[in-house]
Amino acid sequence: MKAETSVPVHEIIATRRSPRSYSDAATMNDDDLTAILEAARWAPSAFNGQPWRFFVGKRGDEVFTQILSSLGDFNKSWAKNSSSLILVAGKTTKSDGSIHADYQYDCGLAVAQLVIETHHRGLVAHQMTGFDKAIAQEVLSIAPELLPVVVIAVGTQDSPEKLAGPLLEREVAKRVRLPLSELVIKGLPA
Repeated sequence: MKAETSVPVHEIIATRRSPRSYSDAATMNDDDLTAILEAARWAPSAFNGQPWRFFVGKRGDEVFTQILSSLGDFNKSWAKNSSSLILVAGKTTKSDGSIHADYQYDCGLAVAQLVIETHHRGLVAHQMTGFDKAIAQEVLSIAPELLPVVVIAVGTQDSPEKLAGPLLEREVAKRVRLPLSELVIKGLPA
């Protein structure tokens, strides 16, 4: 379903969704996985600090299982079918040792590029903050200077009817956003 935009935007942005119905039969090839991580690597960052770090699991491997174990039950119920789970952690200090107050913003830019590349390759991505960061830190042995930010499920979209209840309702819900007039405080073109 295409977003109802006030002016045309790039097709990937207009059609991107965050589905929860993933094909548990589909696998993800290493070229696609490398490409989406490469897209994230080339994201802009303050002072070129690149604070993002990725923990990448493919369904069936140890890292996937570790990341999955940190998810809340609602997310765990559907994310287990994705082809890959990627946990993004942020480096909270700069190279000079000072606090990197904007590491989450930079990580968000990297994730945005990862998501766009994912959809460009005919795959889908769903970002989640519904996970236990302390569990993730422990099971993945994440270094203390890194803080978990988000988990992204990546894979091949499956039929919405594969889901039931609240999952199905969210899957088929209309994609909506606040109007620009509510988001742009000053300077909206007439």
